[in-house]
Amino acid sequence: MSVITYVINLDGSEERLSQARLQLEIAGLPFERVSAFDGRGVDPLTIGDYDEAHALAYMGRKLTGGEIGCFLSHLKSVKQFLSSDASYALVLEDDMQINSNAVVIVNHFLHWLEQSKFEWYLINIGARKHKIVTNLTNYDGFDLLHAHYFPITTTGLIWSRTGAKAFLEKYDKIFCPIDNYFRWWLTDNNKGLCISPRLVIPSGAPSDIDVGIKKKNEGRSPF
Repeated sequence: MSVITYVINLDGSEERLSQARLQLEIAGLPFERVSAFDGRGVDPLTIGDYDEAHALAYMGRKLTGGEIGCFLSHLKSVKQFLSSDASYALVLEDDMQINSNAVVIVNHFLHWLEQSKFEWYLINIGARKHKIVTNLTNYDGFDLLHAHYFPITTTGLIWSRTGAKAFLEKYDKIFCPIDNYFRWWLTDNNKGLCISPRLVIPSGAPSDIDVGIKKKNEGRSPF
């Protein structure tokens, strides 16, 4: 079993990258940087993958350039993962803090999933709220949950290769933010998981890659 770690980071956001690097060094996680798509100030209609009519029908509004940039950045990380030979990918946004024991907890749950042969696509490790879940197993105070209603937020995600391939096969156009898309897709196929309590939290700094998106207070107390 091999896990590759990616950090999504905009070109020029050196301070964010340094903070992420410090967090991951403490956690014992080497990583590769994914250069984020910069959607700031971009007219969404100039982005070929954007389907505004579908966005209006599904979301009731148009998407911002930042939302589309965030989606394309996660799409890029999936493609980068599938070009590697890793079994799993941990994808983190650079505005995060990670539990220093995350490696042990993640490895334990991945081993459990392999041994149980449970089929899954994506694990959300950064969601605070969980609705409609089934407890699969627990370890060291953390629960691995089958998320029948996949939680919002993309601060920290773990992909299986099967899930990453299925995502690319399903993907066609962008009609909602990436976290809404994962909820739509994974609630339909019931192959989403999550870990509670969360292993990553937002750092408290406003995100660069999804600038312009209003977010609720995430309760940013440190671990």
